[in-house]
Amino acid sequence: MQCAYFDAAVCGSCTLMGQSYDEQLAGKDRHARHLLAAHRTIEWMPPVASRETGFRNKVKMVVGGSQQHPTLGILDAGGAGVDLRDCGILQPGLRATFPALAEFIGLAKLEPYSVPRRRGELKNLILTESPAGELLLRFVLRTTEALPRIRKHLPALLERMPQLRVASANLLPEHKAVVEGAEEIPLTEQQTLTMEVNGIRMMLRPQSFFQTNTEIAAALYRQAREWVDEVGPSSVWDLYCGVGGFALHSALTDANSGAPGREVVGVEASAEAIESARLAARSMPGLRFVTSDATAFAVEHSGAPDLVIVNPPRRGIGSTLAEWLEGSGVRHVVYSSCNAQSLAKDLERMPSLLPVRARVLDMFPHTGHYEVITLLERR
Repeated sequence: MQCAYFDAAVCGSCTLMGQSYDEQLAGKDRHARHLLAAHRTIEWMPPVASRETGFRNKVKMVVGGSQQHPTLGILDAGGAGVDLRDCGILQPGLRATFPALAEFIGLAKLEPYSVPRRRGELKNLILTESPAGELLLRFVLRTTEALPRIRKHLPALLERMPQLRVASANLLPEHKAVVEGAEEIPLTEQQTLTMEVNGIRMMLRPQSFFQTNTEIAAALYRQAREWVDEVGPSSVWDLYCGVGGFALHSALTDANSGAPGREVVGVEASAEAIESARLAARSMPGLRFVTSDATAFAVEHSGAPDLVIVNPPRRGIGSTLAEWLEGSGVRHVVYSSCNAQSLAKDLERMPSLLPVRARVLDMFPHTGHYEVITLLERR
């Protein structure tokens, strides 16, 4: 992939841009194998490639410039806006929204937030596109000052963007380098975006996390379901379940027929994500979701399921949960990791759970990041 922004040195976010995609994928596969080389029990499956362009379903556009001439993209070293509306890794449906959004900023008189001056209202626009082409839009604001104008002119935006289903405002009053704040204010009656993956209708609310590459997420969930079905557990815990992707896929023995299968519990600390997961699971009696810290949920239970799925943040599951899994008697673990280094550390803490299969999935082309999923089996 050729990127004019990277070539002009105005955006370096895609650190591997310019390297052939085949080389990128092979390098990630080698990296994962190197980090897990001590585990000679692993059968490595071929890596799963992504599309090189138009693969990203979510974007955070930092708003700079002025009301009438906003920039949508990132900030440079001095805090000035850099416009990245033609970013080639974004899905085409996202890129198509930018003219209407730039016009709306002027119409609603939304003053872009200036980092150097610490003045202004509109900090970021966060957009997610579903597989059906529907959109979720979040305005990240410093205060509620602009809300009346946003509400007044929102019908005009909805007319320009008929695919927009969910809109909300997020309040981030602090001057700090974070994406969003804690408070979310609905702007549309609908507050859930349907994300259909592998024939399963997942639900996404504004403050919920969803993998940024839908096609690779679908492959990841299929791989996990294949291993779960092969093992055939009667009970499963999905820890760090997010909006329930692994749990929803694992709860069906046949996703095409919709037949209920094993008992599955999804656990996630984010109440918003759990609400999304529960909405998706309304017709699945064998599946329930719990708002809780994953480690606390596990260690506080007297029993254990047949199989545990973990999909932790980059820091990994940590020593407490790894030690619990080691002593729990759980027969199998499916570990999906976005950081093979923390995965390697966690595996050292669980010597009785041998990694027997592993696969790299390229969730993040043109960067050094990737997903690796492993099946662990108690010896």
